[in-house]
Amino acid sequence: MPELPDITAYIGALERYILGQPLQRVRIASIFLLRTTDPPVTAAEGLTVRQLRRVGKRIAVGLDGDYWLVLHLMIAGRLHWRPLSSKGAAKLGGRQNLAAFDFPHGSLTLTEAGTKRRASLHVVRGEEALHALDPGGIDVLAADPDTFRTALTVENHTLKRALTDPRVLSGIGNAYSDEILHAARLSPLAQTQKLKSDEWARLHRATQDTLNFWIARLKAEAAHGLPEKVTAFREDMAVHGKYGKPCPVCGEKIQRIRYADNETNYCARCQTGGKVFADRGLSRLLGSDWPRTLEELEVLKRR
Repeated sequence: MPELPDITAYIGALERYILGQPLQRVRIASIFLLRTTDPPVTAAEGLTVRQLRRVGKRIAVGLDGDYWLVLHLMIAGRLHWRPLSSKGAAKLGGRQNLAAFDFPHGSLTLTEAGTKRRASLHVVRGEEALHALDPGGIDVLAADPDTFRTALTVENHTLKRALTDPRVLSGIGNAYSDEILHAARLSPLAQTQKLKSDEWARLHRATQDTLNFWIARLKAEAAHGLPEKVTAFREDMAVHGKYGKPCPVCGEKIQRIRYADNETNYCARCQTGGKVFADRGLSRLLGSDWPRTLEELEVLKRR
């Protein structure tokens, strides 16, 4: 799912294409996409784009009259720019094409891979209605250390859960939370209310540094168009999606904790003092034989 750095890169690119441009027509190809009926989507037609804003993991397009088109790409939704051709506006053929937003010089199209239709479009009017779509997490890039710490300690949760809770922090998901925790050298299962002062300082710094690094990186990649390679698994990431591969810091193999459709990736040597956490599938199989440390894991591998 596109997270804060990806959404920020999208918005920077979209501003070059549609800011100050009139939205001529909205074409919806999938009935599952549009989640609101009042105001109707046709109310946005003919209005000019005045601003773009990130609302959590959503992209909000602000138009005249305080109308907003709010897009949530979810896991497989992606945006593409199709220049106006001699044949007219971009066609909406094919199962992956969900919608097109037509402008004088081209169309912004929304596609979604796979068969599950999770991407959504809300049409709302006014700041109050827009705010209702915001889960309420703080803007971590603008938060000072005290504000950051206060937000994460209202309730006692694991760092992984707290970082990815949209009611706590805005826009961080599975991928960048893994990268943040590796950079901070902290366990994903550490409890927020038990962190020490120096650990809070590392976490706050790692959060802002990691997000700013990837924002700059993704903006540079999208300097001449919309982001086309939006993925949660990037070659230069340290731990996310790198199970079994060497940690770029210490060389130890990356471990994982799987749950439902997600997994947390971490380096046991850098983040957990050598402790290996139970992976749900394998731990059920191995039971009491599950290795608790890197040393026990190496012994198990030699059997």
